[in-house]
Amino acid sequence: MPITVAIVEDNKVIREGLSVLINGSDGFSCVATYPTAEAAIKNIDKDAPDIILMDIQLPGMSGIECVRKLKATNPSIQIMMQTIYEDDERIYDSLVSGASGYILKKTPPSKLLEAIQDLHNGGSPMSSQIARKVVQAFQKMNSVTNETENLSPRENEILSYLAKGYRYKEIADILFISIETVRTHLRNIYEKLQVRSRTEAVLKYLKK
Repeated sequence: MPITVAIVEDNKVIREGLSVLINGSDGFSCVATYPTAEAAIKNIDKDAPDIILMDIQLPGMSGIECVRKLKATNPSIQIMMQTIYEDDERIYDSLVSGASGYILKKTPPSKLLEAIQDLHNGGSPMSSQIARKVVQAFQKMNSVTNETENLSPRENEILSYLAKGYRYKEIADILFISIETVRTHLRNIYEKLQVRSRTEAVLKYLKK
C-alpha cells in the first residue's frame, strides 16, 4: 500500500507541483490538496491521509493552528511542516502544536520523499538547519539557572498555557482576563526571566 499524503498549501503552483511529485513516485499517493487550513479541517476525515504536508503562512487560519485542531480530533495523524520559515518561535509552536516533522521548502524532492517515508516509519524528520536550532534550544535550556521561582502564581499559570500552545486570546478567555492583561503579565515574565520572546520564556519554564 502506498503512503497517502495530503497537502495544505495556498500557493497553487507549489501545491500542484508537490502533488505531481508525490503521485509520480513509487510508494506514494497524493489523496488530497487543500488551499486553506479550513478546507483541510473540513475534509481530512473523508480523505484520511497517512501524512499531511502543512504550510505555515496560510490565508485565514495559520498552519500551526490547523495542526493543533487536527491533532485534537485525529491524534494519530502525522503532520510535517513544510515552510520557508526557520525562526525559533515558529519551529517551537509547530512542534508543541503536534507536528512531528519540520522541513524547509528548499528541501530537494528526493529528500522530501525520504522525509515523508521517515515520518511514516515513526521518525521525526527535520531539515538540518532546523535540527540544529532544536539542539541549540535544548542546550540553552540546560545551561540557564531556574529563574521561574520568581514568577507569581498567575504568571506561572499563563506560562503553562503558552507551553501547551494556547494563543493569547484563548488564555484570556480561560482565565477570564483581557488580552491586554495577558500581555502585561508576559512583559513581567520576560523581564523576570531575562528573555525576549515567548519561545525563550517557555523553554525556561519547561526546565523547572
